Amino acid sequence: MIKEALQYLIGLGKQETIRENGQTFSNQPLTLLRQPTPTALTVRSLSGFVDYLKSEYDQPGALMVQIESPTKVTAFSSFNNDQVRKTYIEAEALLPTIRFGNWTDVEEFNIQLQSLFHPNDTRADLLRVVGNIKEEAVQSFGDDGVSQQVTAKTGVATVATVPVPNPATLLPYRTFIEVQQPESLFVFRMKNGPYAALFEADGGAWKVEAMDTIKEYLQESLKDEIASGKIVLIA
Repeated sequence: MIKEALQYLIGLGKQETIRENGQTFSNQPLTLLRQPTPTALTVRSLSGFVDYLKSEYDQPGALMVQIESPTKVTAFSSFNNDQVRKTYIEAEALLPTIRFGNWTDVEEFNIQLQSLFHPNDTRADLLRVVGNIKEEAVQSFGDDGVSQQVTAKTGVATVATVPVPNPATLLPYRTFIEVQQPESLFVFRMKNGPYAALFEADGGAWKVEAMDTIKEYLQESLKDEIASGKIVLIA
């Protein structure tokens, strides 16, 4: 009795496979022992990303570089035997947080314009408006809900009603600093307080423009590696 029980237990641990109707079955659950893959190195700039690829430090062989978004680029190998790609390095942009669609008092709005946006003519116009506005009611005119005017200082001791720039073409810092920041259209609005806000109005087109700009940067920086077939670049 004990002998039969022991033989039964030994049989339970024996793994067998059976072919049936063109398929392979096992009497035991099997676990695949996967090949080890490296932990990706993370850098915060495109220049650091390029330096790593040029150094061939880990001797990864041919790599594909993918521009995943305006803030992330990765480099990875082809499939291994487990059909898994090895990701060697990732570049993730280190950017300030910009909250669009939030009403902000004009003093804080002024600071945000100067610290979070690349200079251009529209930014200068907005700074003139919010920097000289008087604490009076913001006026609206017309029926389109777009145009506004505010009472602002126009000289040393004079005030006048001035139009609010709208739509506003601005360059917020939203991608890697090594490349040109993409221009975007924004709806600029003001209300009593006074408060100001920017609302995105380009449908996300800036993301495509930013990724194209990153691609151009990498094509130029890695032109020798691309020409030799060591790097394949996709966006």
